[in-house]
Amino acid sequence: MTTADRFRAAVERRDLTALGDLFTDDIRFYSPVKFTPFEGKPMVVGLFGVLLRTFEDDFRYIGHLDGAAQTSADGTEVPSVVLLFRATVRGKQIHGMDLLQFDQDGLIKEFTVMVRPQSAVQALGEAVLAGLVADGLAPAPAPASADH
Repeated sequence: MTTADRFRAAVERRDLTALGDLFTDDIRFYSPVKFTPFEGKPMVVGLFGVLLRTFEDDFRYIGHLDGAAQTSADGTEVPSVVLLFRATVRGKQIHGMDLLQFDQDGLIKEFTVMVRPQSAVQALGEAVLAGLVADGLAPAPAPASADH
């Protein structure tokens, strides 16, 4: 079973421990709603905890594309995989893909999520931020100032 297969199975079981076992310690998670990546295994596992709670019960992977091998910093070729998914967040249908890039040991080193449409991206971003704040992984946003 490949790392991508194990990842998909762990997501379907909502098994955070199994997910964490698939990540490098310095994993970088690129989100469609945040410019800078989430970094490090503890943060990314925490983020997945929020994501698994955020998606409604219809989250499902619908496709798997094997990417071309990429050359890592040490010159080793490592594979990448794209997993296509569908889900609902706050009543919005999401079409998305997860790009998994592996290190030379087969662990997930970079994870990039792309989703559409824009209204779903906004709903997902709001829901994830609320979950990160609730779990103590992100500070509460500052209240908007009112012009008087």
